[in-house]
Amino acid sequence: MNFVRISLPILPRSSRILTALALSSIAQAADRPLVNTTTNEPIQLEKKIITGTPLERTLFDLATPASVLSDQELAVRLQSTLGETINTLPGVNSTSYGPNASRPVIRGLDGDRIRILENGIGLIDASGTSVDHAVGTDPLTLRRIEVLRGPAALFYGSTAVGGVVNVINNRIPDAIIRAPLTGAIEGRYGSVDALRAGSGLVEGGYKGLAYHLDGFTRQAEDLRISGFARSERLRALDPLPPGEIESKGQLINSAGKADGGAVGLSYVWEKGYVGSSVSGFNNAYGTVAEKDVTIRLHQRRVGVAGEFIAPAEIVNKISYKLGVSDYRHTEYEGLDTGTVFDNGGYDGRVELTHAMMGRFEGAIGFESQRSDFSALGEEGFLPKTSSLANSVFVFEEINFDPVRYQVGGRLDYQTIDAEADLDFGPAASRRLTTGSGSVGAVYTFLQDYAAVLSVAYTQRAPNYQELYANGGHLATSMFEIGDRGLNIESSNGTDFSIRKRAGWLTGSIGTFYNRFDNFIALRPNGQTDLNFNLPKYEYLAMPADFYGTETELVFHLIDTEPNKLRLDTRFDWIEAQNRNTGEPLPRISPLRFGGGLGYDHGLFGARIEALRYQSQTKVSVGELPTDGYTMINLSLTYRFKITSVDFDLMVRGVNLLDEEARNHISFLKDIAPLGGRGATLSLRGSF
Repeated sequence: MNFVRISLPILPRSSRILTALALSSIAQAADRPLVNTTTNEPIQLEKKIITGTPLERTLFDLATPASVLSDQELAVRLQSTLGETINTLPGVNSTSYGPNASRPVIRGLDGDRIRILENGIGLIDASGTSVDHAVGTDPLTLRRIEVLRGPAALFYGSTAVGGVVNVINNRIPDAIIRAPLTGAIEGRYGSVDALRAGSGLVEGGYKGLAYHLDGFTRQAEDLRISGFARSERLRALDPLPPGEIESKGQLINSAGKADGGAVGLSYVWEKGYVGSSVSGFNNAYGTVAEKDVTIRLHQRRVGVAGEFIAPAEIVNKISYKLGVSDYRHTEYEGLDTGTVFDNGGYDGRVELTHAMMGRFEGAIGFESQRSDFSALGEEGFLPKTSSLANSVFVFEEINFDPVRYQVGGRLDYQTIDAEADLDFGPAASRRLTTGSGSVGAVYTFLQDYAAVLSVAYTQRAPNYQELYANGGHLATSMFEIGDRGLNIESSNGTDFSIRKRAGWLTGSIGTFYNRFDNFIALRPNGQTDLNFNLPKYEYLAMPADFYGTETELVFHLIDTEPNKLRLDTRFDWIEAQNRNTGEPLPRISPLRFGGGLGYDHGLFGARIEALRYQSQTKVSVGELPTDGYTMINLSLTYRFKITSVDFDLMVRGVNLLDEEARNHISFLKDIAPLGGRGATLSLRGSF
C-alpha cells in the first residue's frame, strides 16, 4: 500500500470516545519505535499525485483524500476491470456486473458522480450513465492509477462530486526518453476463469523525439463460482418452475475477450512538449443477467497534449489536452442485433499555472466537454441526446507555513438536449448553470503530522438518463423512467483527517459527511411494465446524507536491509439515508475491515491479507439483505535478471476459503456472485 488513510464520520457517543482514545494513542505511540530501523526518513505519503491539483503535491500535502496504485502493488491487484482492480482501496468499491463490466464506486456514489479520466481527460463511453457497461479502458495497459475521494475533486467537474479515478499510461510521452528502445512484455494466467492475457510496451527516443507503443490481449471463459448463481434468499422467494435446474459452480455467460493498443509520438524540448496518440479498444463479453445476450464494444480515441514551460515571467506553464472518442457497443440476442449504443464526443482543457505571487500559487483553466449519445433498438431506453458543458475553474494554494490552504472554484454552463421520438415523447432542452467551490487546509502541527480539513459545495446538473429515460433496461432488471423536470442536485461536503507520514507507524484517520439536497436516486414505484415484465423504477429527488469512515494504518515492524516486515490494517464504513424518512439508500457497501502482513527479503516478497465484509441488513425497498464473507488472498513475488532483462514473477491465490461472496453494491448480486477460489500467475520482463 502506498499510504494510509483513516476516516471517521459522525459516530455514536461511545464510538467518538473510542476514536478520541485511538487518536491519542496513535499520536503518543507513533514515535516509540517497535524495532530498530536504519532510517526515519518519510516512508509513506510522499508519492506525488498529479490529479488533485495542477501543482503536483504529495499525498501528505493534498487537501483531498487520495490513493495511488503503481509498480508492483498495481501488478498484484490487477484484475480484468478497473472497478475490481481498485475496489479494496479505502472508501472504494465496484459495481460488479460480472467479471467483464465493473465501474468504481466511491463513498456510496457511482455513475455520473464519479469521473473516470485517462491521462487527465474524460473517457467517452457508456459506463458513466449506464453503469452496467464496461469502462472504455483496460487495466493491462496502465502504469498508475490515482484515486481522489470526495467532493473536493472539483478541479475536474461537477460530476466529480463523489471522486475522480485517473488512469495513466503515458501514451503521449511528456519527457525526453534517452534510450532508443525500452519496454516490457507480460503474460498472465488465471485459474478461476481460465484467463489468458498478454501485454507489451515499447518506448524510446532520439534527440527530442519520443515514441510509445502498447498492446494487449485478454481472453477468459465462464467464471467459476462457489455454490449457486442465485442467492439463497432469491431461491426461496422465487423458486424456478418445475423441471428447471439451478445453475451452480459456474456463472453462465460470463466469458469475454478483449484486445487493444495505442501508438503515441511526442516532440520534447527544454521548455515544453507536444504530442499525439491514437488508440483502440475492443471488448466482447456476455451479460450475466441475460444468458443469450453478448456485447461487442469498440472505442477509437485520438489524444493531443502539450505544455509550454515558463512562457512568461509570471507564468510557470501552460498545458493543454484534448481527447476525441468514438464509442459504440452492440448488444446481440443470440445472432440477432438487439440494441446499439453510440457515444461520440470530446473533452478538452487548457490550464495556466502562474508563478508565486506573494503567498499565492495556482492555476486558472477552461474545459469543454461534448457527448452525443443514442441507444437504439429493442432495449433502447433513451432518445438521442446531446450534452455540452463549458467550464471555467480556478485553483489557488496559499502557504502560511505550517498551514497550507487550497481553494478551488468552478462554473459550468450545460445544455442537455433530447430529440423528438415516438417512444420517448417530444423534443426537450435544458439549459443549466452550476457552480461549485471548495476550501481545504493542511496543518502540519508536528513534524510528519498533519491535520487536514476540506469543505466543499457542489452543484450537479441531472444527466440525460435521469431526465429522459423511459424503457426497459434488462441488464439491471428495471424499467427506468426519467423526470424531465428534475432540478440541480446540490451538496455540502466536509472531510477531516489526521495523517502521519514517517516512523514505524504511518497512516491517516478521519471522517467525512456529505449532505445532499435534491439527491437524484432510482426508486421503485410499485408498478410492473407488462411488455418487459420488469418492475418500474423512477428517478426521484430527495434530501440525503452520506457519512462514514476510512482507515488505513501501516506498522513498519522491521525496516532494515534486506528484511522488511510490515502489517497494514484498514477499515471503512458508510451510511447513506433519506434525510426525511431515515430510510437507507440502496446498494450501500457494508462495513469492511482487515489487513495484511507483508515480508520482503531482497528480491523476494510475500503477503497474506484478509478482508472481512460484514452482512448488509440496512436495505432499501426492492433489495434483499446480503450475507457477510471473508476474502483471504496470498501473493508471492520474485525478481530476477537474465542478461539485460529484469523479470518479475508473481503468483497470487484469491478467495482461498472459496467463499460464496456477493457484492451488495451490485444490481445483480443475487444472481451473480464473485469468483470462487483461484490463482493467478504472471511473468513480466522489462528491458
